[in-house]
Amino acid sequence: MNLHHVSWCYIDFRLGIVNNIPMLPAPAPTIAIRQPDIAALLAAYRITHYPVVVRVPRLVQGGGFGDQAKNPNTWTVYFLVDNQWAYIESARGLRREWGSLDRLEIWLREQGFSYFWVRNDLEPIGPVVPPTEG
Repeated sequence: MNLHHVSWCYIDFRLGIVNNIPMLPAPAPTIAIRQPDIAALLAAYRITHYPVVVRVPRLVQGGGFGDQAKNPNTWTVYFLVDNQWAYIESARGLRREWGSLDRLEIWLREQGFSYFWVRNDLEPIGPVVPPTEG
């Protein structure tokens, strides 16, 4: 079956059908963890889901990528810890943010994760274009 996942639905290009099957709800973190906690949480099997990389409105002000007017959104990551979604808290007590998905991937690999989910519910998606044959 030629299915392609797009945000909140599955599209079958062969049949030209869009099935609006709800996916998992967006994670809503209720707790915070720190980077040094990750290894122990993994070792104790308390992180029970692939990390979810999420596009979020920027909280941290700064220069370069931190320019709020030019780059109002950024990336962060959530972990499912003891059945609660957790965000990474920075040394300053704020949510950890990355301006680049590439840098976040490198950081996740350094923490021991080779798989992760990506969600971007903030920015619009373009029209679905069927794959070309041949």
